[in-house]
Amino acid sequence: MVVAVFFVLLFAAVPIALVLALSAAFYIATSGNSVLFESYAQQLFGSIENYGLLAIPLFMLAGELMNEGGLTRRLINMARILVGGFRGGMAYINLVANMMMAAIMGSAASQIAIMSRAMVPEMEKEGYSRPYAAAITAAGGLLSPIIPPSMLFVLFGVLAQVPIADMFIAGIIPGLILSGLFFLMITLLGLVQQYPPGRWLSFAEARQALLLGLPALGIPVLIIGGILTGTVTPTESAALASLGALVVGRFVYKELRFSQLPEVLKRTALNSGMVIVLISAAGVFGWVLVYEHIPQNAAAWIVQQTSDPFVFLLMVVLALLLVGMVLDGIAALILVVPILLPVAQADFGISPYQFGVVVCLTLVMGLLTPPVGAGLFISSAMTGESPMRVFRALLPFLLMTLLTLVLLSWKAELVLLLLP
Repeated sequence: MVVAVFFVLLFAAVPIALVLALSAAFYIATSGNSVLFESYAQQLFGSIENYGLLAIPLFMLAGELMNEGGLTRRLINMARILVGGFRGGMAYINLVANMMMAAIMGSAASQIAIMSRAMVPEMEKEGYSRPYAAAITAAGGLLSPIIPPSMLFVLFGVLAQVPIADMFIAGIIPGLILSGLFFLMITLLGLVQQYPPGRWLSFAEARQALLLGLPALGIPVLIIGGILTGTVTPTESAALASLGALVVGRFVYKELRFSQLPEVLKRTALNSGMVIVLISAAGVFGWVLVYEHIPQNAAAWIVQQTSDPFVFLLMVVLALLLVGMVLDGIAALILVVPILLPVAQADFGISPYQFGVVVCLTLVMGLLTPPVGAGLFISSAMTGESPMRVFRALLPFLLMTLLTLVLLSWKAELVLLLLP
């Protein structure tokens, strides 16, 4: 009955936070353990009582300030210096700019929304089809959960009780692998369809783009450099990034006005509030799962199926691809980590960092796959293109993402190499 209530509420378009909270309450009411209601509120609060979660609203604020302050546009112009002259240069520029933004925002949905507004019209002007432009931009959003910083990594670090800074470091090589495969796919697609020719910037234009872009580039350098050197924690780096974006946008580029701050803070509060409420509700649902011994039963079943860590991770990828199609990535992460991480560590000897990178990348693919596909519909809404046409253009990049997941599941060294 609890499962039935969960899916009825889910497909009735009830907000996922309420689906989780109400399903947990229904279980308590029908199980005869009404004493659990005495701990219900405590579990709701306990799920979000963690300092590391403060990084989520701070990274959201940094992304909002960068977009309003003109930093995003300068980063795109810097990308032109590197790849703008190749045939199909705008496709490469899109991907490089997404890599830069991924090192700032930490949220795939936010990145897809911002970059769709910035890049798709520019690509259309140069002769690219709108579905293809939207697909590349949406695929670039897949870099956000693994190129540090990442909100999913923050949450996984909290759930798995591992250092968030180490999770960020673990995502560097996988992020570069995924980016490289995306570049390869753009090149292969260019052999089939004739991309519009690119144009190298003149020396004067490149010099101006570089000088104007350096202050914006300082934000991701500040974030990643501070974390890698141990100077700041991930939460402190998020605060510094927000401060840096405010200073650069207001006093360097002079595009951000103080009168815009109330609206920026309002959007940040609303978006981060939704995430925090979701984490709280999912924590209660996970508490019910543990009370019913579901993690233990799942562990026993999986161990009976295989003893190979690689096969186990492939099973996890396939299962989470289905989960990610119907559940928000954050909610799914909170549900699956308490169930699967103990199995991965105790029965298969898998590093929590390898497990975390694989799980986070798999779940974020759900943003771009029907039937829920929030990122797919964000891209569609921002560009005015049909979701299914965007999805069809996106399929080659999803295949590259699956290839990356197979590589990361096969070779743990690809995740662990940079860790101390």
